[in-house]
Amino acid sequence: MRILVLAAALALSACASLPPAGRYANPVIDRDFPDPAVVRGGDGKFYVYATQGGDPVRNIQLARSDDLMTWADAGDALPVKPAWASRTQDFWAPDVFRMGDRWLLYYSAKPDAALTDDKRGLCLAVATASRPEGPFTDKGTPLLCGDGFVNIDPHAFTDPASGKTYLYWGSGFGPIKVQELSPDGLSFADGSSPVPLVETVKSDDPAEYRRLVEGAWVTVRDGYYYLFFSGDNCCGPKAHYAVMVGRSRSPTGPFEVRARPLYLVLEGNRQWIAPGHNSIVTDEAGQDWILYHGVDARRPRTKPTDDVNTRRVMLLDPLAWRDGWPEIAGKSPSSGPQPGPVVRR
Repeated sequence: MRILVLAAALALSACASLPPAGRYANPVIDRDFPDPAVVRGGDGKFYVYATQGGDPVRNIQLARSDDLMTWADAGDALPVKPAWASRTQDFWAPDVFRMGDRWLLYYSAKPDAALTDDKRGLCLAVATASRPEGPFTDKGTPLLCGDGFVNIDPHAFTDPASGKTYLYWGSGFGPIKVQELSPDGLSFADGSSPVPLVETVKSDDPAEYRRLVEGAWVTVRDGYYYLFFSGDNCCGPKAHYAVMVGRSRSPTGPFEVRARPLYLVLEGNRQWIAPGHNSIVTDEAGQDWILYHGVDARRPRTKPTDDVNTRRVMLLDPLAWRDGWPEIAGKSPSSGPQPGPVVRR
């Protein structure tokens, strides 16, 4: 009995030591900041990385926060372009991953060869740094190149069960794939090959989000591996985008993806158009939060000359878990003030 009482007292003490949650309202970054990927550094701060953009233009946009709600511009995580992509302006969908005492930046870029060869598509790439804020330096050669935009949206994940690290990627109307990485994370593991995980759905239904799939993010909960992904059209006049999820008992699948609308984690509403391409982070109270981009219907462009639905701001919402599946409240982005993450500073 005394042990139970002591355990209860310790639990109550731990809860009491947590700071109160602040309040926030979307968007948490109110500028074009697409495809956000979040990590927490050894300094306790949060870092979020985004596709090329900004003014001045950053190859990989970077912002920093103490609490996930208030973000400050932190410059360019990749200030020097790699030699193989020194003349292009397509640096997409980064993900940053810690491996030992080194930080790895995975991203996709258009090679210079694509400027003279229409058949050359984007490449997966990796860069390294000693700190999460960089500067990151490309390893010198791309990981994988191919046609079109098949090789985009990389996401690195270490399986807590096996210790193996995997890279997930894919789009270009192909499947989301996974392949084991080498121990240093700078190449694919010897003898490994890509495994397709989530296929597209051929459909004439304009409401179908899986006609294209991309933006993978993996997390583990209660023995399941959850693969979040997005589709079908991120932006522009025909923007139609949402976050979906599948689950598996293995990081390499097979993944169960329920039929629409059950597979939806979130989709748009009147204020927030085409939300998607997410990352996940857990606060100190154990609450999972999803960061993602969306278009504010009240301001869908950065400049009057831009296409509609191209100003993708960063949004934040809590994830709820129901019967083993995640979604946000109402499966739709929030707008008004609400309690934010619990974070010790």
